[in-house]
Amino acid sequence: MKIALIQMAVQTEKEENIKKAAGFLKEAKKQCADIAILPEMFCCPYAAKNFPIYAEEEGGMAWQALSREAKECSLYVIGGSMPERGEKGAIYNTSYVFDREGRQIAKHRKIHLFDIAVQGGQCFKESDTLTAGNEITVFDTEYCKIGVCICYDIRFPELSRCMALEGADMIVVPGAFNMTTGPAHWEILFRTRALDNQVFTVGVAPAREEKGGYVSYGNSMAVSPWGDVLIRLEEKEGIAFCHIDLEKIKQVRQELPLLAHRRTDIYTLEKKGM
Repeated sequence: MKIALIQMAVQTEKEENIKKAAGFLKEAKKQCADIAILPEMFCCPYAAKNFPIYAEEEGGMAWQALSREAKECSLYVIGGSMPERGEKGAIYNTSYVFDREGRQIAKHRKIHLFDIAVQGGQCFKESDTLTAGNEITVFDTEYCKIGVCICYDIRFPELSRCMALEGADMIVVPGAFNMTTGPAHWEILFRTRALDNQVFTVGVAPAREEKGGYVSYGNSMAVSPWGDVLIRLEEKEGIAFCHIDLEKIKQVRQELPLLAHRRTDIYTLEKKGM
């Protein structure tokens, strides 16, 4: 399968962001992509104060635009993420997934909220305005099962392992690492999660806007089950395409049967029912 990594710059005007995303999805179709992936908060500047302002309920304007483009382009769309207004007014950081008919087939609410304070670096507190999700997200395609999580979620190895144990061959992560955490940890995390679980990992970020309040690292990338970086954008807006050879997973797991060698007689990973 061929995937499209859409690293777009996010503006203050929500409608303009949605139009830009639609244009990138059309370009992905022209280049014969099967799955297109948008970045975290693709229609909302990344700031805690903005999340309630830009939030919409499931089925809102941004949701409808992604559904429409998925159908018109006959393309799987992993819609990055957007602020969702949920039950009792709670705001979630949510990724919607649409199939080729424009039907929503998955929905992930960011599980781990980004509350950090790095001395001399980035300070941010998502929990000021966002509520954490509580479900692990894996969905089916005709190619393989795909897991989705959002940004900070990738730092928690238990989550990626749960998705792999549920059959995910690729883990997709819309994310917006910043200029403190990005240079230090972005590549390491995606290569490590790929190696841990012998899956493809894909991180898609907003383009870097130096004058923005929150500066994204960019560097959207795809990594193989062997830990090789297959493709990588830099900081600027753009779209990258990558062919995913699922036979590589079988090869790696035969040559280095890591998952088969787990000592489940000594330790297990339990998924809690919610």
